[in-house]
Amino acid sequence: MSEEVPRSGALALLMSNRGFRGLTMARVISFVGDSLSLVALMLHVASTSGQALAVAALLLVGDFVPSLLSPLSGALSDRFDRRRVMIVCEVVQGVTLLVIAAALPVLPLPLLLVLVGVRAVAGQVFQPASRAAMPSLVAGQDLDTANSTLGFGTNGAEALGPLVAAALFPVIGIQGVLLADAASFGISALIIARLPALPPTKDVGDAAPGGLFEQAREGLGYLWRRRSLRIITLGFCAVVAANGIDDVALLVLATENLGAGESATAVLLGGVGIGLLAGYALLARGARRTSMVVLMITGFAISSIGNLLTGLAWAIAVAFALQTIRGFGIAAMDVGSNTLLQRLVPDSMLGRVFGNLYGVIGAAAALSYVGGGLLLDATSAPITFIVAGTVGTVATAATALTLHRALPTDIGGSGIGGMEER
Repeated sequence: MSEEVPRSGALALLMSNRGFRGLTMARVISFVGDSLSLVALMLHVASTSGQALAVAALLLVGDFVPSLLSPLSGALSDRFDRRRVMIVCEVVQGVTLLVIAAALPVLPLPLLLVLVGVRAVAGQVFQPASRAAMPSLVAGQDLDTANSTLGFGTNGAEALGPLVAAALFPVIGIQGVLLADAASFGISALIIARLPALPPTKDVGDAAPGGLFEQAREGLGYLWRRRSLRIITLGFCAVVAANGIDDVALLVLATENLGAGESATAVLLGGVGIGLLAGYALLARGARRTSMVVLMITGFAISSIGNLLTGLAWAIAVAFALQTIRGFGIAAMDVGSNTLLQRLVPDSMLGRVFGNLYGVIGAAAALSYVGGGLLLDATSAPITFIVAGTVGTVATAATALTLHRALPTDIGGSGIGGMEER
């Protein structure tokens, strides 16, 4: 159960809460390794196939395919001890990477994609288990700080990964980098094994007597029946579907419209990451002063309006500033939505709610890649940003209006200005 400690800052929470500290360490270590292997596999596929389509297939298998299994991945987190689920997922990912590293010189692309898909599915199962475990490790009043701290650590690790990969490639090569990632999952599993048992509670979940598939179906039904949860999910997905093309559009905007060189383009692409880290750091100190609903909606708005204004940018410096501010918005989206769900959803359904949310977000991102890419080819980067930002802003307004009406009568909230804590 939660370690009931007074409201505390990020550092104090890490120092005083062994369980949360262990989960955070495990996630940071495996995120660094995961970034290493992603860069390594992209370089390998690009150099051996010579086709951009092959690299796109690698990313699609890693990002979109696991989302199709999200109802089941969330149900696993509500059916079994979440600590065991996380350990198994880390072991599966580590073993899969060992197989890839051993067979890489002669591994055909279709088999590589299958193995990458297996690893990605294990990662998809891990996500809802880790998020659903958080309320059992952290007191309710500290969930916002915990989510901000975890977001800072994992995003910082993800940003550090490519730099570490660049330093390691000349020394140990692509196979060595993959082995390093496999080792990171092993270390993560050992750290998670030291956490207390994290069994889900058995109340609402017991209503599904037919096993895993019945529980998965019940999870989908629960998410759809609760109007407020349905609005949060659809609103989040609409914002992602509108704005997910930003990385590709930024590259085109910098090189073709703003005439930037490689260094300036790289700096621009890093703007969101810088804003994310700064946003998580700021929220870790002061998120509890804000309603999580307000924080989430504000994040939707900043993310969308930032893209809209980026389409009007006349210089790299302006675009960089706007994208950095967007990073604050994305951090707010993440912390606000995760904390809100952890406080509102019964523990027995929490894994399924998170699993389904992550699944539809993955599908929305894939839709954005396709639709945004077509729009980018047909028009220009500035128009793409303006259209994306406008659609995202409209979706934000619709979410705010409908959620304000749903919360007081649906799951016990107190309106757009505040929510009851679990």
